[in-house]
Amino acid sequence: MDIPRRRLGRTGVDVTILGLGGEGILRTFGHEREAHAVINRALDLGINYCESARAYSGSEAYYGLALKERRRDVFLTSKSHARDMHGAGAHLADTLRNMKTDYLDLWQVHDVRTEDDIAEIFGRGGAIEAFSRAREKGLARFIGVTGHQDPRILARCIELFDFDTVLMPVNPAEPSYKSFIDRVIPLARERQMGIIAMKVYFRGLAAQLAQLSSLETLYRFALSHDIATAVIGCDTIAHVEENVRLAQGFVPLDHREKDILVASVQPYARRLMYYKE
Repeated sequence: MDIPRRRLGRTGVDVTILGLGGEGILRTFGHEREAHAVINRALDLGINYCESARAYSGSEAYYGLALKERRRDVFLTSKSHARDMHGAGAHLADTLRNMKTDYLDLWQVHDVRTEDDIAEIFGRGGAIEAFSRAREKGLARFIGVTGHQDPRILARCIELFDFDTVLMPVNPAEPSYKSFIDRVIPLARERQMGIIAMKVYFRGLAAQLAQLSSLETLYRFALSHDIATAVIGCDTIAHVEENVRLAQGFVPLDHREKDILVASVQPYARRLMYYKE
């Protein structure tokens, strides 16, 4: 059974509703064999959205070693947390070298948190200049922005620049505390941006605290919103296979099911939103 696909906003690219994140076993050093197995099993099972970041330990290099002739099979993404033009440009050079590719399908401004971040990124000599140049030169087909601290900050980024995508938390803790769902998704939709979900599982903490029987409900919650894909880091091949099974059998939650889940998670919302996945 194929993994369903959705259009990644105005990029025009159809991506699988499950993406392989750069966390899990990929956010390590010295585990080339395990990382290679996870990446290639994900591709074998049909995942076509693969993500990393300059800040994710050896993740980019793992992709470079594993993809090789499979590069054209994936929508390859990474991120830069640099706030200035020169730093972001240096990051891109490192990323392309590590991932052994001439271009990224999507390059993202990573983890924007504060007004000071915004002032640096979008000011004179800021990182956004490097991102714009990369797109002009064909080193990055599309440009995105990510954030998981403050929806107000992420919304401001979208208002300041014509980003193609946004990566943000989508989970049942959202409606009860600083909701990215309510603040960012409508704004992104107005601009026909591709919307990508992260922090769907919180490494299982949400299921543990709210005593959920499985992670499936959390995955279904995320994909029941207007997003293109949910990016999830995996530790093992078994984790990849379980997530693919959930994606293949995805059925959206109805409004009542979503409300019940939000209510069950509400007492832990603040703790979950600040938990580092």
